[in-house]
Amino acid sequence: MPRARAILEAWQGKEGARAEKKVHIVYWTPADREPAPEYRARLDAIMTDIRNFYAREMKALGFGPLTVRLDHAADGVLKVHVVKGRKPYADYDVKSGGPIRNECLATLRAAGIDPDKETIVIFCNMSNWDAAKAEVSQNSPYYAGGSNRQGTAWQVDSPILNLDSLAKKEPRVKDGQYGDISIGRYNSIFIGGICHELGHALGLPHNRETDAEGTSFGTALMGSGNRSYGEDLRGEGKGSFLGLAHGLKLASHPIFCGSVKGIDLPANAELKGLKITNEGKSFKLSATVTADPPAYAMLGYMDPEGGGDYDATTCTAVPDKEGKFTLNADALAAGKAGVFRVVVVQANGTASAFAGGPSPFMYPYLVAKDGTVDLSATEGQLVLKPLLEAVAKNDVRASEKELARVETGKPAAAVVDAGRVLVASIGAKAGPSPAMAKGEKCELSEAGMKSAKTGWGRAGINRLPESDVLFSCGSRLFARAIYAHAPARHVWDLGGKWQTLTGNAGIPDGRDGGSCVFVVKADGKELWRSKETEPGALRSFEVSVKGAGELEFLVEDAGDGNGSDWGCWFDVGVGR
Repeated sequence: MPRARAILEAWQGKEGARAEKKVHIVYWTPADREPAPEYRARLDAIMTDIRNFYAREMKALGFGPLTVRLDHAADGVLKVHVVKGRKPYADYDVKSGGPIRNECLATLRAAGIDPDKETIVIFCNMSNWDAAKAEVSQNSPYYAGGSNRQGTAWQVDSPILNLDSLAKKEPRVKDGQYGDISIGRYNSIFIGGICHELGHALGLPHNRETDAEGTSFGTALMGSGNRSYGEDLRGEGKGSFLGLAHGLKLASHPIFCGSVKGIDLPANAELKGLKITNEGKSFKLSATVTADPPAYAMLGYMDPEGGGDYDATTCTAVPDKEGKFTLNADALAAGKAGVFRVVVVQANGTASAFAGGPSPFMYPYLVAKDGTVDLSATEGQLVLKPLLEAVAKNDVRASEKELARVETGKPAAAVVDAGRVLVASIGAKAGPSPAMAKGEKCELSEAGMKSAKTGWGRAGINRLPESDVLFSCGSRLFARAIYAHAPARHVWDLGGKWQTLTGNAGIPDGRDGGSCVFVVKADGKELWRSKETEPGALRSFEVSVKGAGELEFLVEDAGDGNGSDWGCWFDVGVGR
């Protein structure tokens, strides 16, 4: 990565703002428990091994042995800040991360550590070990998050968490979550978990290794690598590795590089002249990035639906002197929709997204079972942007002019159809009710309704309240849709004249959070109910409405409140 290193070194400078930023360790124990035996020596060995892992991986990636810096006491052993909880063990559980962290703040500040500006690892004494039965269980917070400026990771300690046991296949232990496993496997899972969650505290998101990486290197640390750490010592696999995308990101982290120049400057990258090219079974994204501090790494996450972001594969690029770059998205999951997240990393360590947070640069795609790529949803975003702006102003002349430009460019048919429907939506009024409609099909988004109610905002025909947003869900572009923020209810009079109802339901791509349940009723009888639906998940349906007089669409909030519950019904229609 000579080009990336050159950008970093030029900006940071040899005499730049240097600081010994370190990872700080806290040992928290409930009020009715003493720390587990030999905790300090055990954690010293474990954190040293993790430090060596990162150094080894960063060197292999071409960055030299950059790694985490640890804080040591005068005796040369890891400095551990011990905190006694205010309550007994029974009052804490896996969701207690916030309260536990709050109980640690006074101790950290007394030691001159600002928890809001440092990276903290909190070991929670929340495991239960029965030596006679060789049984262990844990009820501890076990997660993390952070950025280039600060982070917190919550871990669990136990008397059998020990680096010396990592290579052992015996004895066996019974873990409450993982079952009958060797003592070595137990330590792979939980020492690997420390290394993995520390990655999150440093700002790394999840990712999965590609097939080629798996064959050569093993399991990606920020995927399932938390369970494979050190398995190579037992001859049970290749172990865990750090991928190039995450090595690039860590190269500018103050704890790794020692520079705090511009540490408080926010991310401000922009992509200009963006172009996405379909290569059949892969695609390329090209653009020019502008940023100050300069961008030195472009990370692409190919994130298929389902699995959170654990199964996101990665690709990388380094901008040239003009800021131009190309990302080659060629590790796509066949038969799935996905979102391509582009993360820009700047020389001060900031980035356009951290630890799985939303990125301003997200592009949906769809991959057929044979691997063929469909980019119509993203093509729509790019090609129709000027048209959307004209439609948002209800400017008919400008909209028609932009539509002509779109049609001349001959994009995908779905993009042209969406553009035409957008232009037609300006000042549009509902047509006749389905009971009065002619023809073999009636588009419900354009038909007269008996009643309509949404939980937040209002939208015109085939429009969203944010009129610069397209109807896209599951990485498919839709021309027609009904906005139905939960709780929502839309009712039509069918007049007993229709046979079938077809359509799709979901929350539009790009929404941050929200969950809905979609329900279809006819004459009060429930015909279809979706599973709980989160952004990007598309639910399709086809039901009989033969003889039905009244059709009712309901959107519920899935029982967790209606925040961000932007439900939509896509391409819904009745047929004879």
